[in-house]
Amino acid sequence: MSAVAFSTTVSAPRAGWFTQAGQVLRRWLIATLRQVWGPVMSLIQPVIWIVLFGQVFHSLGALPQFGPSSGSGTGGYIDYLVPGILMMTVLYSGAWAGTGYIDDIHSGVMDQYLTSPVSRSAIITGQLVQQLIINLAQSLVVLGIGWLAGARYPGGIGGMLVALGVATLLATIFCCASTAVALTARSQIALISLSQLIVLPATFLSTTMMPADLMPPWVQDVARWNPMTWAVELGRGGLDGTYPDNGWWQAAGLAVLAALAFAWALRSIRAYQRSV
Repeated sequence: MSAVAFSTTVSAPRAGWFTQAGQVLRRWLIATLRQVWGPVMSLIQPVIWIVLFGQVFHSLGALPQFGPSSGSGTGGYIDYLVPGILMMTVLYSGAWAGTGYIDDIHSGVMDQYLTSPVSRSAIITGQLVQQLIINLAQSLVVLGIGWLAGARYPGGIGGMLVALGVATLLATIFCCASTAVALTARSQIALISLSQLIVLPATFLSTTMMPADLMPPWVQDVARWNPMTWAVELGRGGLDGTYPDNGWWQAAGLAVLAALAFAWALRSIRAYQRSV
């Protein structure tokens, strides 16, 4: 009888990939709800950025680069700023995504994952989807606060969906990259230090808060190849209803980087498993 029971246990069907990813997602969502202060603070942060940067740089709205001819509905710096803050928010949030994996490594949860039959890609995907849900909520808050602050979106619902889609691509890149770094370094200090080293230059060497023609030539050259610039210009074009001429290759570049970052994260979790 025991042999039959053992045979039945061994031959039990394995849960499908989507079920596995869904269970991982459920676990991360429950953890998020149990520590709700984290998501709440992450939703307040973009509000502070819009108010702070919007007031500090308010006088820039008098420049012709920020007038109605720039493609915005009413002109002014706030129309220009909101898409940049949108991408800045998901960039910073994504850069911290790997901290959850480091907590799992130190608590032993990661070892339990890796000794189970759960697909490694399902582990990465489940946590990634949880991060993207948070990023979507942040993005909606940014657009709502931007509207209350005076920004208008001539691109309509379609343009807002484009901006949200681009923000999701950017978030995927940095969430997966943060995951790969976390699984490689296995240190909160290393992850935070590297994140700060990347996100600040990525923000200020882009068109997040300033048009390229107002920047020094060398910054313009860097910004041209900065994925943050690609995302900001695509999002700004969606909200304005005037897409950049090179938007197709910017979108393709973000999609390729997202795929490469996911592959890097998947390779990192497999490398971690081999090392323990």
